[in-house]
Amino acid sequence: MARRARGTSAGLDRASIAVAAVGLVDRDGLERFGVRRLADELGVDPMSIYHHVKGKAALLDAVCEVVLAEVRIAPEDGPEDGPEGWQAIARRTAHAYRDMAHRHPRVFPLLADRAQTSAPALVALERLVAAMRDAGVPEQVVADTPSVLFGFLNGHLLARTSAEVHGAAAVPDLDADAYPALAELAPQMADFGSEAEFDRMLDTVLMGVAQAG
Repeated sequence: MARRARGTSAGLDRASIAVAAVGLVDRDGLERFGVRRLADELGVDPMSIYHHVKGKAALLDAVCEVVLAEVRIAPEDGPEDGPEGWQAIARRTAHAYRDMAHRHPRVFPLLADRAQTSAPALVALERLVAAMRDAGVPEQVVADTPSVLFGFLNGHLLARTSAEVHGAAAVPDLDADAYPALAELAPQMADFGSEAEFDRMLDTVLMGVAQAG
């Protein structure tokens, strides 16, 4: 693509730059991503991008915001009244987050690697913790839950999306003589990466939070 002259913004703004950056990472991966490559993709001088985004770190934050904005939980998605309301919100949030991770497996490592304090991230957390407080969950449990929930989600989804991107074996072949207990459990691990596996593990996390409350 022909590059525009230095200083020409070509109608760019932070949002359009971030959307283009997401597309570039989706296609080529984080390892090949950079401001110059993004400028080439947009057909502009790199300085045109820096007019709107102050450096690569800020650009990566904007990329995170774009994909996190896809994690939307509409009120009509399910019932929220009663003491189990916060768990319903947590489940829908977790599934929306999983769906986003699988749409953007090459972007997803950024979410686990960077502190997420943008509006899209905080809106999701605010809704969850407000529902927990309304249900009378102890304050310390409420305060701990975002780290517990997203610690699980990020670790689980990093492993699954990495296998998706790199084609790694889901469950390695295990030497039954050296690791007999693990080898016997291999059939229970056969649904690695499936929604059923995700729901089982999410159930365990939410059960622990509920028992702590």
